[in-house]
Amino acid sequence: MPERLVVIGGDAAGMSAASQARKRRGRDRLEIVAFERGHHTSYSACGIPYLVGGVVEEVDALIVRKPEVFREKQQIDVRMRHEVTAIDLDAREVRARDLENERDVVEGFDQLLIATGAKPLRPPIEGSDATGIFGVQVLDDGLAIEQFLETQKPKKAVIVGGGYIGLEMAEALVNRGLEVTLVERDEQPMSTLDPDMGKYVTEALEGLDITVRTGEEVTRFEAENGFVSAVRTEAGRIEAEVVVLGLGARPNTELAESAGVPLGTSGGIKVDRRMQTEVDGVWAAGDCAEKFHLILRKGVAIALGTHANKEGRVAGINLSGGYETFPGVVGTAVTKVCGIEIARTGLTEAEAAESGFEFVTATVDSTTRAGYFPGTMKIKTKMVVERVSGRLLGAQILGQEGAAKRIDVLATALWNRMTVDDMLNMDLGYAPPFAPVWDPVLIAARKAWARVEETIE
Repeated sequence: MPERLVVIGGDAAGMSAASQARKRRGRDRLEIVAFERGHHTSYSACGIPYLVGGVVEEVDALIVRKPEVFREKQQIDVRMRHEVTAIDLDAREVRARDLENERDVVEGFDQLLIATGAKPLRPPIEGSDATGIFGVQVLDDGLAIEQFLETQKPKKAVIVGGGYIGLEMAEALVNRGLEVTLVERDEQPMSTLDPDMGKYVTEALEGLDITVRTGEEVTRFEAENGFVSAVRTEAGRIEAEVVVLGLGARPNTELAESAGVPLGTSGGIKVDRRMQTEVDGVWAAGDCAEKFHLILRKGVAIALGTHANKEGRVAGINLSGGYETFPGVVGTAVTKVCGIEIARTGLTEAEAAESGFEFVTATVDSTTRAGYFPGTMKIKTKMVVERVSGRLLGAQILGQEGAAKRIDVLATALWNRMTVDDMLNMDLGYAPPFAPVWDPVLIAARKAWARVEETIE
């Protein structure tokens, strides 16, 4: 009798785990059943703003692998439009609702992987149930926005929240010809950047004729005939025919929590480095699972497809009898808005201060290529460095084409607990089309080390 694995969630983490488990164990040794409440498996949620904005023309371009491929080539029983409603840990079974046929099904399991992802934050604000207000988390959300834009032809849009999704959706709607207003309750969009860096994001948005209203909190939504018509803030009324909530997301843990699977301090499902929960035979991976931050040395909730794929791979190897670990994260993220590339890794000044670090900072302006080379763009690099020791704690980069991926050098340095002194003579690639003779990373490291030496003297 083969063992049975049940997977809840058919996107990055869930199907990565299922695929890894199948590689290690054939169908005669392991049955795999995967439940997915939506219409798609293994897709790029990060590509949704580019689909809405018309940069990506076809939805199929965002789908990595369709359900029939998993069924036919890997013998994974993928059940689409099935929403798991309960987990019974004592009986070792899950109950799911077949949304198409309106019936319940029950499946037993020996191993269970919870990959329920994250849920967009939807504030309990009056009027938030009006038609035309959208969260953006799964591909079905993106397609719903697409359909609304095509059928309703809105002219005015309001983005609530200035995080990654909010900014990317603002640009997407501008590309669709809409008049866009972005409302952010903090004093700047991209609160994951320090204020001295974030102000340039505001300038970039305004350069695209996006109205940016910071320091305002939404108090209610107005509707006419059931459709959203305006957003009310403490400062007044903003007309809106479509609203996108870009307030971030939280781990989708209700199912796990109601079954008795413990959560971590961040609100994600508590897992060890092998992605196993505190319940025997129950694993979790992806946006619903807590991650260990290698600098903060504590659990955090970060929703990124890169982590989800890695964690799914680790979980799939372990639950099928192998051994692998996921050591943690350092908080690396990149995006592009209005031609400005934005990147960060590690800690901001505020995060470093909150965590009790004594630190210095260094910010440098440079260019992405040799100054004389055609197409050279500006780049601003900032480092947050531990005082006295010189250990890199975090970094931020803003610039135009060719800027953001330099963050990978800094993320690697963080991963290996390097000091800026260690970094001064790193052998980075140089040629005029790619960098000045002193790469911006090296210039920032040199300036940061000078600041550290001042604290030692």
